[in-house]
Amino acid sequence: MKKLVLAIALAAALDGAIAADQGLLEASQAQQAPLLATLKELVLIESGSSDAAGLARMADYTERRLKELGAVVERKDGIVTARFQGKGKKKLMLIAHMDTVYQPGILATQPYREDGNRVYGPGIADDKSGIALILHTLEMVHKRGWRDYAQLTVIFNPDEEVGSRLSGDWIATQAAEHDFVFSCEPHGAKLDGILMSASGIATATMTVQGRASHAGVAPQTGRNSLIELSHQLLQTKDLEVPGAQLNWTRANAGLVTNQIPASATAMGDVRLSATDGIQRLQQALNEKIATPLVPETVTKVEIAAGRPPYLATDAGRAWAAKAQAIYGEIGRKLALYPGTGGGTDAGYASRSGKAVVLESFGLGGDGVHGRDEYITVDTVVPRLYLLSRMMQEAGASK
Repeated sequence: MKKLVLAIALAAALDGAIAADQGLLEASQAQQAPLLATLKELVLIESGSSDAAGLARMADYTERRLKELGAVVERKDGIVTARFQGKGKKKLMLIAHMDTVYQPGILATQPYREDGNRVYGPGIADDKSGIALILHTLEMVHKRGWRDYAQLTVIFNPDEEVGSRLSGDWIATQAAEHDFVFSCEPHGAKLDGILMSASGIATATMTVQGRASHAGVAPQTGRNSLIELSHQLLQTKDLEVPGAQLNWTRANAGLVTNQIPASATAMGDVRLSATDGIQRLQQALNEKIATPLVPETVTKVEIAAGRPPYLATDAGRAWAAKAQAIYGEIGRKLALYPGTGGGTDAGYASRSGKAVVLESFGLGGDGVHGRDEYITVDTVVPRLYLLSRMMQEAGASK
């Protein structure tokens, strides 16, 4: 182990980086095997977003582990919230989610397995690796006597994969009371980095009201909502709105084939890269649908907001640069991903604008939401070191 530590330190020195914290690096190395053992236990608890029993077992497991670390833990709506009291001035928060996209019984066809530098299992990267990383980072820094924070809060939520509909507001209100939030979603296996932005998510619903009539005897007396809906979908499919992207994904009209449909509905996926993206998109849609193709039909569009976008602030970018410097201490380069079309709870955490929020401190991995989801073992030690050092820097900041 000491040879590995010295090799990493030598690499950092040759790269011109600041010398690593040798004690912390050794502690990170010592946590690798226990973290992987914890990760196996987590993967073997199936916890799809709709699996209430599995999520309850996850909550039981994480509650027990957090209490063993000395936290005061509360549970509400399936959310596990743990608090540690320290001796410093800053309030820090760590977040990860317990749910996965997989259905009950998935381990029968996608079992936990190890293969060299990769460890496979449903949900292992997204986001059970984040939970394991948080638990072992806390164990490591507290063993070393670090308490340089006023309060350290950990939130594990059960519904991230379905939009955090129950937990989003809780994450947002808690983050507004903290100075720093580090979210532990995984990062890509090909490029070691953290995330600077993620899309907000909303749902657009277009409704058309026409008039029913007999499709064979008197079609001309009806007002065909399906034709009008098709027209309006084509009109709005290529809208260019700064800060918003719309894709129509579902549609429905009529109940029987021999009736001109009186009503029709379409739903669309909205991705947001600006806080005012919904307002801009709504205005652009209203302008497009104002004039009907089918006379006497009425078209309306409503946009329901979901998870807000995550956009790293100037302060966040400054702390991202600090993260790059910390990675340099151990001879590694940290990329700053500009953005992703997926959503993240960092959006809720950054909603108030108070805390410095950064995303993707979790382990490296790939295949998320797919058949061969995995993490890479060689990211365990660097990520333990990175998160613990960022927490120390945040706690000591003015």
